[in-house]
Amino acid sequence: MRTRSLAAVAAAMVVALSACAESGGTEPAKPSDVSKDLTTENITLTLAYTDDPPTQALIDAFHALHPNITIKGQQTPFSDYVKSIKLSMAADTPPDIAEYNPGAMRSLVPAGLIYDLTPYEKLYGWGEAFPASSLEVLRSNQAAKEYGTGGLYAVPGALSVLGVYYNKSMVTAAGIADTPSTLADFEQDVAAVKKGGKAPLSLGGLQVGGFQLWNAFTNALGDESQYRNWVYGKPGSTIQTDAAKQAAQKVIDWVNAGYIPASANATADSDAQANFTNGKSAYLVTGNWAASAIEKAMGDNVGFFLLPQATAGDSVVASGASVAYSISSKTKHPNEAAAFLDFMRDAKAATVQFDTGFMPVNNETAVQATGVRADIAADFKKVVADNGIVPFPDFASPNMIDRLTSGVQGLLSKKTTPDAFLTSLQESWTEYHG
Repeated sequence: MRTRSLAAVAAAMVVALSACAESGGTEPAKPSDVSKDLTTENITLTLAYTDDPPTQALIDAFHALHPNITIKGQQTPFSDYVKSIKLSMAADTPPDIAEYNPGAMRSLVPAGLIYDLTPYEKLYGWGEAFPASSLEVLRSNQAAKEYGTGGLYAVPGALSVLGVYYNKSMVTAAGIADTPSTLADFEQDVAAVKKGGKAPLSLGGLQVGGFQLWNAFTNALGDESQYRNWVYGKPGSTIQTDAAKQAAQKVIDWVNAGYIPASANATADSDAQANFTNGKSAYLVTGNWAASAIEKAMGDNVGFFLLPQATAGDSVVASGASVAYSISSKTKHPNEAAAFLDFMRDAKAATVQFDTGFMPVNNETAVQATGVRADIAADFKKVVADNGIVPFPDFASPNMIDRLTSGVQGLLSKKTTPDAFLTSLQESWTEYHG
């Protein structure tokens, strides 16, 4: 009986959220009485998140500055988080703060369940304190149909970028002396590793690793603004481009060439990472969020580069995002929650962000890096200078992550054609954006 009741409540929440998303909602939820003056009483906030690092370390650092404010973290694995966070935030007692995922949580905007943080942005001067590109993807119109415009619904807590890790001893053994300058160079390096009898790439096709590879190829081959507009939901945008099709075909070509393991579709991201750190492959495509764990496992035997463009000298483009945090419109302590968000630009937070493998939100903070994190810091500086950070493709529509994951699994098994894959993505986009 209890199970049936809970299911009914959950179904009602889904209907309500969907209705708000379709209608565009009423008015955005904005906090009132915004202030930098914080309570001196002992209070406890809850924070729902999936990425750790850096979240728990940031919570601990904030608590050290504000001992009367306790934040209880509630971590959920990514695949479960994107499925459950909407219901959690629609509950009567939701988390006060939640890690923001633009794809999974966009219906919370028209439903008024997370605050438009514009009043706090003005109060704290976040527009000048955070990199503009890091805030852009966190802005949305009221209907949550288009990004890069409208209210601010989250604040970045750490910055990330997608790239390629490589096993130094394995690539050296394959006769590779330098990191590649072009995508063609990289393909030659991958072929050299394969020719030497080693596995070139570890890939977690069971989860997000597969579509991240396609995403990296698309960024290397295509027009950055065209792709960005599609993810942001700009009217008339399409992913059915020559570059995206070439990227999909390249996934298939790499399967045929034996560069991608036959077991990729049965491999989780964590297992792909373990295979790489255990020396079972020369390369792994993933983000800097994994840097701390990879460096711990491999020491100095690992390097990092951004997947190069098709033409040497072209501006660097890479998908990246931020670990970002939103505030529930039902919280009883919005000013204290906002203080936690403002802490993300603090020098102490920057140390935490970098030590846990991410790039600091405050890009003026000096960081002392060695090893693979020095590689990441140097490449991140280049891509930011080129304004080449683009959002991940799963932000493009609420169910895009499912279309991407299953679609690339079809490419890996050679049961889906590039045209069918892109058609499926565009159908999802059109269903949402019209």
